[in-house]
Amino acid sequence: MSTTLPELPPDIADEKISRGSILVVDDEPDIRESLEVLLTSEGYRVTLAPNATEGLKRMEAANYDLVLLDLMMPDKSGLEVLDEVRVKDRETPIALITAYGSVETAVTALKRGANDYFSKPWDNEKLVIEIGRMIAKRQLESENAHLKRALRERSSFPNIVGKSDRMLKILDLVAQVAASRATILITGETGTGKELIANAIHAHSARADHPFVPVHSGSVPPDLLESALFGHVKGAFTGAVTARKGYFETADRGTIFFDEIGTISLETQTKLLRVIQEREFMPLGSTETMKVDVRIVAATNADLKKSVEEGKFREDLYYRLNVINIALPPLRDRREDIPPLVEHFFTKYCRENEKLLDEQNRSRLVFDSEAMQVLMDHAWPGNVRELENVVERAVVLATQPPVPASVLPEHLLEARGLRIRRDDSGSLTADASLFEIVADYERRKILDQLEASDWSQTAAAEALRIPLSTLNQKIKRLNIEVRKRTTN
Repeated sequence: MSTTLPELPPDIADEKISRGSILVVDDEPDIRESLEVLLTSEGYRVTLAPNATEGLKRMEAANYDLVLLDLMMPDKSGLEVLDEVRVKDRETPIALITAYGSVETAVTALKRGANDYFSKPWDNEKLVIEIGRMIAKRQLESENAHLKRALRERSSFPNIVGKSDRMLKILDLVAQVAASRATILITGETGTGKELIANAIHAHSARADHPFVPVHSGSVPPDLLESALFGHVKGAFTGAVTARKGYFETADRGTIFFDEIGTISLETQTKLLRVIQEREFMPLGSTETMKVDVRIVAATNADLKKSVEEGKFREDLYYRLNVINIALPPLRDRREDIPPLVEHFFTKYCRENEKLLDEQNRSRLVFDSEAMQVLMDHAWPGNVRELENVVERAVVLATQPPVPASVLPEHLLEARGLRIRRDDSGSLTADASLFEIVADYERRKILDQLEASDWSQTAAAEALRIPLSTLNQKIKRLNIEVRKRTTN
């Protein structure tokens, strides 16, 4: 049964809201303090820098929604700082503040990239309004650019689902490197989608009309891998009754993808290095070399640097493969991609099973709030592949939407305790996620009701207007210790 979470009270809902981050760079302590008090009271996060040098360091170390920059400072002028920042960053709004206001100075500052100009003493109300306008404008531009890029990438890579910043940056990199001839090494845990990325690189390259040949190195016995890669002539070994093409010849003018490249033997590594360097190889049993034009994309879930140090992987081959590295994040580090992935897999497997599809041939299934919370809390050691298996199981077992938590695999339900991070005072940490904020509030409401019901879970469930089974699931997930009742 689907349950509705209670609304957060205003004090919890508002305490995490920030209107943006502002860096104040000014050498006068009184100015810094007054701006900090004013802007903090307006809901901004304020960082202070006492001079130009420190201000530049802070801008290198973090991103800000706005910079307030004093014009006259002992180590550098505000205009000099403005020039340095604008070489690398044309987007962050920068406003100059000074006691030496003049029309000429304002025009100079605006021409050199400043967004606005304030004279001391300023009108607090007007200052706050202008700061809010600049930040809102920048945030809107940023959101529009992010949305356009997300839409572009989603249409360019239809088989890769992800809206998180990390995945969008990876797709940007894929689009950038696909057209080159460079060898690429894709790293990431098992199940993160390394072969999907390799396929996308090939599909967006000039080789797209030629073969993409995957080689699952770890599943091919070492004594057969060399023959599989380079082929053999008739009579090359016992059982070679006919000549056979290898993967390299098959992939000519296309792309060959080595999955788990770290598992191949040192002898085969040597021959692979020659193919990369000379673009030629010799089939087993042959005395003639064969020229080949193949792009190599390799992938591994192992630490190849460590393998090099241990003598298990050739150092020269490692550097030949690692011309461009694409590091795929584990699913636990991009949890915002879980809902769109679930939607994608629901539709995929509903189509395969020909069930629960709408008029647009999309899945009608959704997980209920409790099941979705379990998915968001899970660590996903098997990454996207594990999530796909979970959704496929749900499609097979589901009879109608919404899909309850009870259809999830037992290991997810048993390990669904949610970690709510707290600081030394026992409060939520400053960077607490929305799920942690909701879970913390939910935990307190359930505890309050259990205490009011003398720890009767049946009475508490009735008071909270949720099924007893749902309350039990929440108690386990939120790590609530249930006490013994004091009355009969």
